[in-house]
Amino acid sequence: MSMQDPVSDLLTRIRNAQRAGHADVAMPSSKTKMAICQVLQEEGYIAGFSSDNEAKPTLTVQLRYHNGTPVIEEISRVSRPGLRVYKACEDLPNIRGGLGVAIVSTNKGLLTDRAARAAGIGGEVLCTVF
Repeated sequence: MSMQDPVSDLLTRIRNAQRAGHADVAMPSSKTKMAICQVLQEEGYIAGFSSDNEAKPTLTVQLRYHNGTPVIEEISRVSRPGLRVYKACEDLPNIRGGLGVAIVSTNKGLLTDRAARAAGIGGEVLCTVF
């Protein structure tokens, strides 16, 4: 059976692995998943990620904990295949008063809501992280 929503699968695997207390989690790789992981790493939500170059590449995400507690408290999908959510730069969500981030797919690549607002561009709101 084919995967219908790979981004949702990435978020669910991260959420489940952190609840189980795993150090890292592996999944099938894609450019979009790697771009999301890049934003999460820049924002300090994950320790790192790597991808191997095989016939079926695997993405391994190293999770981050602080005093035994997962750094990511909440990670959820906003835009999904059945209902795409697009926002202009002034309408981008402000997650928990700016403490969290929304990952936005723009024509400049994947950006946080703050970076997209600063650049004055909107796009598809993929997910929110706190």
